[in-house]
Formats: sequence, C-alpha cells, structure tokens
Amino acid sequence: MAASDALEQLAAQARTAEDKYRQSTAKGRADLEARVTAARKSVDQHADELRAKADKASGDAERNWKDLQRSWKDHIAMLHERMDEKKAERDIKKAERRAALAEEDALDAVDFAAAALEEAEYSVLDAALARMDADEVAATA
Repeated sequence: MAASDALEQLAAQARTAEDKYRQSTAKGRADLEARVTAARKSVDQHADELRAKADKASGDAERNWKDLQRSWKDHIAMLHERMDEKKAERDIKKAERRAALAEEDALDAVDFAAAALEEAEYSVLDAALARMDADEVAATA
C-alpha cells in the first residue's frame, strides 16, 4: 500500500470513528456501551498486531516505534483498568470525577492520534520526496 493511500485510510478511519460516536450517543446508553466494548476489543487487537509487526522489525527506528507502542499499550491498559474499577461506582460525585478523567483521557488519545497523523503526513511527504530524488538520480544515470 502506498503511503498516500495509508494516509487517506487513516483520515477515513477518523471520519468513521466520529460517525460511530455521533450515532452511539444518539441511540442511547446500551448502544454506546456495546460500541465501547467493541472499540476496546479492536484497540487491544490492533495493539497486538502492531506489537507483532514491530517485533519482526529491526533497527533504531523500529526499536523506538516498539518502545512507543509498548508505552501506548501500557497507557491503554491503565485506562482499561481505571474504567473497569470506576464502572461499579454509583455515587454521583465519583461518577462525575470518573467522567472528567475519562474526558481528559479521551482528549489525550485524540492529541496522540493528531500527533500520529502529523507524523504520518510528514512521512508520506518525505517518502514522496525521496521517490522523486531516486527517480531523478535514475534518469541522469
């Protein structure tokens, strides 16, 4: 898959996530809980796939990526643990505090995704430039 196609796919994924959010909140709590469960399963599966891919790679860039993935997985595990602990609470004050923490975590995840999207954009542009350079060198050889 070309890097530009991957960037386009990432943008489509972001649009789909936004649509699912809007639909779930409009349908009510049961649908939202079902989508949260499905999203959590997908995140865990994707993290496992990324980790498997990183394990096959070598070199400094891959090791840095693996470290980032490990850190991200640890962050996700902490979020899941926090969500599981707080789910049982019924007290309104605790529920409000949990909501505020969950909102902060969601904003952090969005910030992380935005940074990843910026990095993906840079990498796609850099790859296109490298391809142009290679084509120019090949044409003059």
